[in-house]
Amino acid sequence: MKRRRGAAPEPGCLRAWAAQSQALAGRWRAAQRSGPGGAAAREVRRQRGGFGELLLRMRGLPAAFPTLPLELTVLYNSLLFTVGASDSAIEGESEGIRAGLLRVLEACGACGQDLSTEELWQKVLREVTVEELQAPLHRLGALQAAWWLAGSRLGSTTGLFRLLSNAEDVERACCSEGQNELLSLLKAWQVPAEGASLPLVQSTEDLKEILCTAAAFLQGLQELEAGNFPTALSLLQEAAGGFCSKRVLAQIYTCLGCCAQRMALGKNPPAAASSSPYFLIRTELLVHPPILASLLRHRHPSEVKYLLAQRCLQDGRVADAVEHYLDFLALLQEGLQQQVPLDGGSALPRIPEVFLEAASALEQAGRHQDAITVCEEVISRTTDLIPWMLRVEERLEQPQCPLPGAGLAGGLLSQKKESWCCLAWRAAGYLHQGWAWAKLGESKEAVTQFSRCLSNLLRVQLYGSGVEPTESLLPEVEVLQKIRLLSLIGRGAQFLELGRHKEALLDFQHGLQISPGDPAAASYLVQALWKLNRKQEAAAHWQKFSQRPSGEDGRQEGQGRPFPLYLASCLKQATFPHSESLARSIQDYLRTTSWDSSS
Repeated sequence: MKRRRGAAPEPGCLRAWAAQSQALAGRWRAAQRSGPGGAAAREVRRQRGGFGELLLRMRGLPAAFPTLPLELTVLYNSLLFTVGASDSAIEGESEGIRAGLLRVLEACGACGQDLSTEELWQKVLREVTVEELQAPLHRLGALQAAWWLAGSRLGSTTGLFRLLSNAEDVERACCSEGQNELLSLLKAWQVPAEGASLPLVQSTEDLKEILCTAAAFLQGLQELEAGNFPTALSLLQEAAGGFCSKRVLAQIYTCLGCCAQRMALGKNPPAAASSSPYFLIRTELLVHPPILASLLRHRHPSEVKYLLAQRCLQDGRVADAVEHYLDFLALLQEGLQQQVPLDGGSALPRIPEVFLEAASALEQAGRHQDAITVCEEVISRTTDLIPWMLRVEERLEQPQCPLPGAGLAGGLLSQKKESWCCLAWRAAGYLHQGWAWAKLGESKEAVTQFSRCLSNLLRVQLYGSGVEPTESLLPEVEVLQKIRLLSLIGRGAQFLELGRHKEALLDFQHGLQISPGDPAAASYLVQALWKLNRKQEAAAHWQKFSQRPSGEDGRQEGQGRPFPLYLASCLKQATFPHSESLARSIQDYLRTTSWDSSS
């Protein structure tokens, strides 16, 4: 190919660009040593901008061979940070790579605007023989392979590495029986040496290992879907030994398990000939495949929809959670028996809990009227399922020896637990409605719903010694007590909004009797006392609770049984809004009283 010598920039300009590239790479290495975290993430975004600006300045001049090795290296680093800043899977192919290849052709006096990306790579790698450009082009090729693998373009990736490899490696990869061509080409590819003058933010050797792992994993998935289980097993085992995070490794092993299940568990194949001696007791007799089959059983679509909704709600992705919950409720409307599996292995909770979780998601999304409507469905359907009075023992003590009539007692206990559940769902429905009306600014209606919640809970009569630690409470009793506390805090807060400070104070005092040391009830109590002008009492309580170490409220953070997911929004709303003005007023009062007593 006839070369056109581009106008080379001034040597001082080239040195300045190289120095800036060195400085950017050095700053990234320093950030890497500090470990992952917010600082490293911010540095990724800064580096992306830095390399991008440097690349624009270099492309402001015509392409020239003296600057192309540095320009392609800056492009490589810039694209790496583009991927890193997105924090998501690569999608599509990079136009930046195409622009870099066109710059190479421009320096040679050729063009390739009308060529596809595959054709452009063929033209560049076959016709550009400048030694200084080989290593930068190979690195850019590896990055192109990453983009193509992300789009499952395995054929394009294989064709590219045929071009990047020498003739002997290509012939060996094509002729080896039982070996995967793409993996063979990747492993045989000679990684270009890294020069100190052209620093890389991620080594090509690491990128090669990642490409090998991704290629093995993707092809293993394809073979698994096609039913070629032995080939899939081999490829997935190859991927399991590569470069990947623990999360991806778990995905690979899950696929390996599915592959093995379909090979050994689906049917009984004839025993393979073996040179090992015949054992009378064999592993197959001790490990029963049905156990594995139950673990790997196919999830019903409704279960998948619910699990997605639950995970989104737990992760704080409220909009997605609302969408999935509403889809699931639509499945219920279409027909319960046809859409929702009711076998013992189902991941679904009881249906009223799903409604309440949906209400919780709707509240967090600001759709308070919809949340009220969903809760009304739960309340109406549980009205006739709760006895007028429910006597509950705080703690369940199991007899050491079975007694006569134990089966009947078990049935009665199961029936009582069902009544507890219905009562908890109904009370939680009123609780959600109370908080929803409060968010809508309807304090009187909110007080009505909180009062209905508390009235329903009065149907429960707790009895027991009351001296055992809190952790021994029955789970059902704990949930009822938490709902009672949240309702008292909610009603008390609305009484404050309405100026009914004495009634608010009674609710907060009652809440602290149920849960001594609860930070929200304690903070609201201080506020109520202060509004009632009982400043000395308010200051004393404020000092008591502000000096208490965090987690000293009867249950350490992260310990004990977790509360149902449907209470998540109520737990968030029941927190006391931090008031700096109230704290300053109390501190000023304490300083004044201290000054008066000292004088």
